[in-house]
Amino acid sequence: MAAKKIGKQTVKLQNPPSIIATASIVGPKEGEGPLRLYFDEIIEDEFFGEKTWEKAESKLMRETFAKVLKKANKTAENIDYIFAGDLLNQCVAANFGLRESGVPFFGVFGACSTMAESMSLGSLLVDGGFADNVVCITSSHFCSAEKQFRFPLELGTQRPPTAQWTVTGSGGAVISNKGGGPYITHITTGKIVDMGIKDVNNMGAAMAPAAIDTIVTHFEDTGFKPENYDLIVTGDLGAVGKEICDELIREQGYNISSVYNDCGVMIYDRKKQDTHAGGSGCGCSATVFAGFIYKKLLEGVINNVLFVATGALLSTTSSQQGESIPSIAHAVRISNSIS
Repeated sequence: MAAKKIGKQTVKLQNPPSIIATASIVGPKEGEGPLRLYFDEIIEDEFFGEKTWEKAESKLMRETFAKVLKKANKTAENIDYIFAGDLLNQCVAANFGLRESGVPFFGVFGACSTMAESMSLGSLLVDGGFADNVVCITSSHFCSAEKQFRFPLELGTQRPPTAQWTVTGSGGAVISNKGGGPYITHITTGKIVDMGIKDVNNMGAAMAPAAIDTIVTHFEDTGFKPENYDLIVTGDLGAVGKEICDELIREQGYNISSVYNDCGVMIYDRKKQDTHAGGSGCGCSATVFAGFIYKKLLEGVINNVLFVATGALLSTTSSQQGESIPSIAHAVRISNSIS
């Protein structure tokens, strides 16, 4: 019997690992948003000194990796594994960005849920005694994502109000078996949820059911309630998905409104920045966590967080074939206390 598993989908870590450092680098649009003071670096333009957007995204991840190692006072030799992923085909941003690291590498794809998935897997390795230090890192880039998933930017295609803006940025964390917290204490692994939504310009509505399923399952598995948290944060449902999630969770008997927010809502000022429904992308939840949330945990402003990153598991091929949008959400409980 799995001794650390509780309920249907949750693991309670017996030796909760610490998040000993985070780092975040974002693009100029993100640097104009309300969280600008919490990011480690804001680049001047989307090319980041490279010739293509894809190379710029790889550089974002490479530079974030270097920055988080420095902040953790570690070298690549001290890291047992990297868990990394992005939105591009075959995760090339991670593959090319980290190919010179010399660290054993797990490429992870969970769409926009990749940061929580990486942190989940990394924590399991550390808790299980298979690693001392693990880096979890993701990235996304507005221009490379638009090029792959939607239309060339040169077309100036109209975006409907439900559409979200892919974050240009990379966020990373070092998870270690030593440190004084914040600790990762519980992991609730999501399952694929598909409610038949096909509108690729309404990712929030497609992903919200997965977030609801994971959050409610977390409560049922652990016995925790909304009042046990200072912050329950999804990413990246945007304004549309956040409203759906909040309302439907209330119908299931849990009122999370007073502690609930969404990374896609937090990262931009929607009124001033014209991002429609808000932010999205692997880099959205990663940079919001590595920047704002982690620093608030260190300050003790918040002490218990349920970090629930969400992902739409579609491709251009599946959309062109008329498929619906299967989605997933993974939850990581982070606390300043081991208990």
